[in-house]
Amino acid sequence: MYFRIYGVTILLFLLPTLTFSLSQGQINSNSILVALLDSHYTEVAELVEKAMLLQTLENTVMNNNITIFAPRNEALERDLDPDFKRFLLEPRNLQSLQTLLLSHIVPKRIIKPEYLTGTGNPGRSNNPTRHRTLAPNHHLTLQSLNLTHWNVDSSRVMNPDSVTRPDGVIHGIDTLLIPRSVQDEFNRRRNLISIAAVKADRSPGVDRRTRT
Repeated sequence: MYFRIYGVTILLFLLPTLTFSLSQGQINSNSILVALLDSHYTEVAELVEKAMLLQTLENTVMNNNITIFAPRNEALERDLDPDFKRFLLEPRNLQSLQTLLLSHIVPKRIIKPEYLTGTGNPGRSNNPTRHRTLAPNHHLTLQSLNLTHWNVDSSRVMNPDSVTRPDGVIHGIDTLLIPRSVQDEFNRRRNLISIAAVKADRSPGVDRRTRT
């Protein structure tokens, strides 16, 4: 990792293909955004950069703590459908990628004890709580299953408080969270491709018979 402290930016090089640029005047080396790079969640960090969300997140941590629900690198590499990943990385689908990533980030600090809300008995499932994310019109639902296990939407929180910093926290989850709007757009694009392929296959052939 390399910090350039004499210019107007801090450049951190963790992976050969990944460069994270943060404004020196706003973000210090102890930020949760910097910690995201030096963690088990570098695949998420790379997607954040590809989605051009660095400035958005910088602005957010200037005014709020943030909570990031991040799947580990292995989960993305093992479980993410290759077609869906290609869809996310296509430039025309930038908005879908941004929505997906922002849906994993809550603009406040949520630490492990806050999962245990509601009126349930100890050791049993408690009432779910909804939290607004940075994605437009999107909320996450958190629910404690017992004293040691929590769910966020359809994903299990595997590593609560995996990374903590003064301006935020990262909780490790077992799968990527996919908002309905992103899933619908992916399905729509896939259906259009299928329809186009069918039309191509069914295109009329040339009648080579001699006309009289």
